[in-house]
Amino acid sequence: MIVRIAEIQIKKRARHDLGDINELAKSMKNHGLLNPIILTEEKILISGHRRVTAAKKLGWKTIESRILPDLTERERFEMEIDENLYRKDFTSDEIVEAFHRLEKLKNPGFLRKVISALRNFFSRISKKLR
Repeated sequence: MIVRIAEIQIKKRARHDLGDINELAKSMKNHGLLNPIILTEEKILISGHRRVTAAKKLGWKTIESRILPDLTERERFEMEIDENLYRKDFTSDEIVEAFHRLEKLKNPGFLRKVISALRNFFSRISKKLR
C-alpha cells in the first residue's frame, strides 16, 4: 500500500543512530525501494526508519508500505528489534567477491562483450520473426 510519508508516525525507537543515510538514499534513487516499510493500521512505523529517512532526503512524498493490523505495542517493539537484530551483514570476503563480480559485469572483457552483442542481435531477430 502506498502511504504519504507525512502521515507516518515515528514513535520512540530502539535504534537511535541511523548511521549514514546517503548511501541508502543513493541506492533508493537508483533502484527504488527494494523492501516496503512496515506500519500499523494507524500508520505507526514498525520497521524501516532508515528507509523513511532516506525517502524524505530524496524528497519523496509517498512510500510503499505493508500494513500489519492488530498489533500490541509489545509486538511492534519485538518486530523492530527482530528486524535489526537478526539481519546478517556480508562478511568481508563476501563484500570483496561481490564487488569483484560487479566490476566484471560493469567492465566485461572483449569476449563477453561479443557474446552479449550476439545474444542481443539474435534476440531482436527472433522477436521480429514472431
